[in-house]
Amino acid sequence: MWEPSLFSVTPAASLLSRCVSVGAVSQDEIDAAFSSPNPVFSTRLQETEEMIRNQKQLDELQLELELLKMEERSADVSHDFHLACLIPDQKNKRLQLFACHLLDLLREQRTLRQRLMRPLARTNLPVPAHMQSFMVRSVELMMDFVACLEEKLRSAQIQTTTADSLTLLETSHSLMLTLAADVEAAFMQILQKRKSSSQQEASEAHQRSLYTTCCDVTKLHKY
Repeated sequence: MWEPSLFSVTPAASLLSRCVSVGAVSQDEIDAAFSSPNPVFSTRLQETEEMIRNQKQLDELQLELELLKMEERSADVSHDFHLACLIPDQKNKRLQLFACHLLDLLREQRTLRQRLMRPLARTNLPVPAHMQSFMVRSVELMMDFVACLEEKLRSAQIQTTTADSLTLLETSHSLMLTLAADVEAAFMQILQKRKSSSQQEASEAHQRSLYTTCCDVTKLHKY
């Protein structure tokens, strides 16, 4: 048996002595471990250590798998594929058009671009993964709000155009009534002129007939 010296007892020696006393390891295994180039105190200890190492690697792999699954579920802003899956094609196109419009606006407005490029306090923080789906939902609500606002503005413009059209229609109706009155007055004048001209022609014809009759009577008296 291996007997530790009273003047050179270390914590490792004390632990080995207790392991030998309880039968967890034998003295031969300890001697073989010290004599081998790669010291192993116990094959069971080595197997246990290997199992612990394998379990640790398995836990790490499971953790990485869970992280990948979480990223797949929630990383819908950083990945175009998930963004295209969550947002319909029409809204995705509208979102792209909105982004292009913002880029054009930033190119034109130099002061606004410089102001947005200036770092502000607590505004350049990254969006957490569990909040990215809510961000996508917020963008969808914003696009719906913009569409509703455009529809309301279009309705207001149509109402204004309708009011202007009604005013123009009333003005045209009044002008048409005035023109109708003028045409009616001109028609009455034409009728009066025709009537007077017909009366004048009738009187002239009557006078001609009287003159002809008088001439005939005079000729009869001569005969």
